[in-house]
Amino acid sequence: MIHQNLKKKNAADLHHETSADPNHKVSADLNQKASAGDGQASGRRSFLYTLEGKLNLAFLLATAATFAVNFFLVININSALESVNRVFYSNVQTNALSETLTQMQQSLKAYLNVGSSENLRDFYSKQAEYSEYLSVLGDYAVNAEIQSTTRDIQNLSEYYSQQCENALTAKRGRNIQKYKSYYETTTEMCDVLQSYIYSMNNLLLKGNSSKYLTLAGIFHSLEIVSMLMLVLIAVLDILIITATVRHATAPMHSLAAEAGEIGRGNFDVPPLEVSNRDEIGIVTSAFNEMVVSMRGYIQKLRESMETENRMKERELLMDTHLKEAELKYLQAQINPHFLFNTLNAGAQLAMMEEADGTYRYLQNVAAFFRTKTNRENQITTLADEIALVDSYMYIINVRFSGAIRYDKMIDEDLTSVSVPSMILQPILENAVNHGIRDIDRPAVITLSVYRTGDCITISVHDNGKGMTQEQMNAVLTGTAPPRKKGDETNGVGLANVISRLRLFYNSEDVFDITSPGPDKGTEVLLYIPMPD
Repeated sequence: MIHQNLKKKNAADLHHETSADPNHKVSADLNQKASAGDGQASGRRSFLYTLEGKLNLAFLLATAATFAVNFFLVININSALESVNRVFYSNVQTNALSETLTQMQQSLKAYLNVGSSENLRDFYSKQAEYSEYLSVLGDYAVNAEIQSTTRDIQNLSEYYSQQCENALTAKRGRNIQKYKSYYETTTEMCDVLQSYIYSMNNLLLKGNSSKYLTLAGIFHSLEIVSMLMLVLIAVLDILIITATVRHATAPMHSLAAEAGEIGRGNFDVPPLEVSNRDEIGIVTSAFNEMVVSMRGYIQKLRESMETENRMKERELLMDTHLKEAELKYLQAQINPHFLFNTLNAGAQLAMMEEADGTYRYLQNVAAFFRTKTNRENQITTLADEIALVDSYMYIINVRFSGAIRYDKMIDEDLTSVSVPSMILQPILENAVNHGIRDIDRPAVITLSVYRTGDCITISVHDNGKGMTQEQMNAVLTGTAPPRKKGDETNGVGLANVISRLRLFYNSEDVFDITSPGPDKGTEVLLYIPMPD
């Protein structure tokens, strides 16, 4: 009752202190305001202030920089390739001029031999193509030598075309002698033109080669610049991403470090600086408020525990004094009913028997009470406990005129084991008072000591009134009703025996009760661990 009252008072004081604590109230107000502020700020925060926005922006910047460099490189590479193509374009055109001249001469020959209109159309087509190539030939004359060669080619081409027309006219007039003569002239002119075109192609190739070498040098420089720009953009991307990630995760590292300190029990940490308005900043603000709240709560809890510990110490001291008083009282008291009946039986025996029997009886009574009232040492041996039980059963049998048969089956090798004092006599007393008393058949109590595995089993069996399952459960769980005032008992009940055995051996499986049912007897079993 005292312990319960102290607990209630402590809980009420703690509730009063917590409710009246201004810091607790301020912390609650801060939490409410922070929650409301976070809810409003989440709707107002720009996307760029969020962690996702920052990471996406860094990715977009890195991607844009990479795309810009690649676009610059593609433009310059295409320009360089176009310059290379332009360098040798004059040679390509000159080669096309030479090839077209050859095809035109072949078409002329075919027409003169066959006279097909298709060959004639092919000739005029090649002639037009040749004239087109010839018209742009002057564009490539970059020096006097090439200009002179170009003029010679143009003049010779004009004469060649005239001779071709003469040969075609002679063919139409069926003048075989003439068109053969003209054809021979065109063949010679074609060879001359080819030699001039070849010479011009060589002159152009010579000039273009020097241009190509210059472009090759530019192209190599562009390659170096491209590699440098790729390396630069890679470094720039790494710097952008690293800076963004570091800026985003730096508060997380600080938060993790401070959380580790708190996890190790150090709550005296400074508040974290909130430099960002993103999700991590919100979490950091909430963390700071949580630390303040926890610090205040732990302080109040520590004060409450100190108050409760002081109350428990006082309560424990009171319980200790009370137990000492009860123990001294139990050691000093002799139940008046038990003492009266015992002495009355001794007086009757003195009248009925000779002095030897009286002497033996009184000797057992003296031994029993001497053992009962002189138990300063709470640990004894099983042999001493059995001797006490023997004295008790002798006295009881005198009172009951030998109506109780007391049998023993003891393994003497097991009786030297140490046991708590006063564990057997209360059990036999319980068997006499609640088991065999007032039964209409011969009463038998059997004490057995034997070994089962790693335990010493002590059995007290009676053939008395027996017990119901509810009664056995009540005894085992300590919920049996207390003894009535005036009951003939030594004051030490089964609950006390069970509690002391469990404390002494630090085990719950030290006591058991079995009974087939009402009026079928009861067996109480004690399990004592074998000593090492």
